[in-house]
Amino acid sequence: MTKVYPNATAASAKTTAVNTGIVLTVWKKSLLFNSDGFTVFDKDGNLVFRVDDYYHRSSSDIVLMNASGKSLLTIRRKKWCSLSLSDNWLIYEGETSTNPILSVKKQLLIGSCLARVTNLPAANKLGLILEEYEIEGSYTNKCCAVYDTKRRRRLAEIRRKEAAIGGVAIGFDVFRLVILSEDIMDSAVAMAIVIVLDLMFQSTNVLTNCFLCN
Repeated sequence: MTKVYPNATAASAKTTAVNTGIVLTVWKKSLLFNSDGFTVFDKDGNLVFRVDDYYHRSSSDIVLMNASGKSLLTIRRKKWCSLSLSDNWLIYEGETSTNPILSVKKQLLIGSCLARVTNLPAANKLGLILEEYEIEGSYTNKCCAVYDTKRRRRLAEIRRKEAAIGGVAIGFDVFRLVILSEDIMDSAVAMAIVIVLDLMFQSTNVLTNCFLCN
């Protein structure tokens, strides 16, 4: 991060402000309230995305905004159902409450797959391909990746961020989000998935090793 309080006008108001192969720095901090939230910068230190209030994470809507404060996506936990014991989150366009575009479901079985993401029919209007993704690795270690299930292409990654001097890791509240294939994985959608992973795994103990970190 080259700036802590970047100029909001430097980033576009559209979700397509960041392009293929981009690297974003994610800071788990709200600049507005100086508390829990997310602030996301591009490689030049310009503000790209933000979540201003992350306090009532178990019950309230979580809104992902662009630098100018426009609501891009809203994340809501799906109401509990007796037929499903796992965490299931829905992602909506803007601040709507109908026709979710994505479903993210936590995997209960022990293994490398953390969660599955499914594009729902409403995603068509955003130009998103009807697709299913798997997230593998360790979110708590900030070393995981998003794959499409059909071709096993790596579409996005969450990586530890290292300090500029000496290559020293700077902690788990600041990390990188890398979008490798933006024609399939929109950057705002990738950030919404990061938020859901944080909701699912924030209380999980940090593991000592992860195969994706090597």
